[in-house]
Amino acid sequence: MTNTKPKKKGKSLPPKLIISLGKYVWTTLWHLMMSRLAPRNQSGEYIRPDSQFRNFVSAAEASTYQPATGRYKLYVGLGCPWAHRTLVVRALKGLEDVISVAIVEPSATTGGWVFTSEEEGCQTLPQLYELAQPGYTGRSTVPVLWDTQTKTIVNNESAEIIVMLNSEFNEFAANPTLNLYPKELQEKIDWWNQKIYTSVNNGVYRCGFAQTQEAYNKACDELFNTLDEIDAALNQSRYLCGNNVTLADVRLFTTLFRFDIVYYGLFKCNRRRIQDYANLGAYLRDLYQLPGVANTCDLESVKQDYYGNLFPLNPGGIVPSGPDMAFILKPHHREKIGAI
Repeated sequence: MTNTKPKKKGKSLPPKLIISLGKYVWTTLWHLMMSRLAPRNQSGEYIRPDSQFRNFVSAAEASTYQPATGRYKLYVGLGCPWAHRTLVVRALKGLEDVISVAIVEPSATTGGWVFTSEEEGCQTLPQLYELAQPGYTGRSTVPVLWDTQTKTIVNNESAEIIVMLNSEFNEFAANPTLNLYPKELQEKIDWWNQKIYTSVNNGVYRCGFAQTQEAYNKACDELFNTLDEIDAALNQSRYLCGNNVTLADVRLFTTLFRFDIVYYGLFKCNRRRIQDYANLGAYLRDLYQLPGVANTCDLESVKQDYYGNLFPLNPGGIVPSGPDMAFILKPHHREKIGAI
C-alpha cells in the first residue's frame, strides 16, 4: 500500500522578513563598496580625492622633464572622461606621432585598471604607480603622463596634462599654431572650468555616487542649473569663450559625450538629455565633428566601462543596447552663430 500522506514542508520565512533581510544586507554591502569606490562626507556627498603626481613638462632650462618626441606616453582608459580630455587635445594639436598611448581597461573583479598588454613589466596600473613611487598607497587613476626616460609618472591630473599638451610640444606638433589656452582668454576659460568641473564634470558623479537623497537632490539641481546656464551662453557664441575652441570646451565635451549614454540613466541624471537642449545638443555635435575628435570617442567602451564595471550601481552588469547616437553626425550649424 502506497503511503499517500503528504510530506511536511519546511516552514519558509515570511516574505516581509526576507525582503527586510535582503534590503539590510544589500544596503550594508552597498555602503561598504561605495565607501571604497566613492569617498563621501557626512552628508553623503561624493568627494573626489586630489591627484598626487603634479610635475610639469617644460622647456625651461631647470626642468627635469624637457619636451621631446617619443619620450612621453599617455596611459588612458577609453571609457574615462578625464583621460578622454588628453586624447582630444592630443588629436587637435596633432601630437599622435609625438606622444604614444597605451590603453588600460577596468577589471570588474579587482576594481582597478589593468593593461591590455604588459607595460614596463607591469600587468596593472597600481603596479605602474608602485614602479614610479615604491610604497605608493594612493589611488591609481588615469590619465597618466609617463616619462619613459626616467620611468616615472610626470603627472596624473588631466586638467594639467592638457595644458602641457597645448603649449609644451609645439615644436613637434602638426598643429602648433592652435592655442586652446590663449593668454587673453585664460581668465574666462578658468572661470568656466571651475564652474563646469564642480557642477558638471564632477557633478554627474556627485549625482551617481550620492549616498543620501539630500546629497543627490543638491547635486542634481546644481547640474541642471549649470547646463541651463551653459545652454543660454551658447546662444551668443559658437564656443564657451568665443568663436574658437578652447580647453574649456574640451573639458565640457567629454562629459557631454557620455551624458545621454550613461549619466542620464546609470547616474540618475535624467531630467533632460543633452541632445534635447536647444544649443548644447548642436554644440556637442560641433565638437564631435572637429577633425580628429571622433576618433577619440569609443561608444562601446564607455558603455562597457560604466555599466559593466560599476557593480554597486549596476549589480547585474547588463549593458544596454542603446542609446541611438546617430544624431551626433547631423549638421550642427554652429558656424552661423560664429558669423553673427
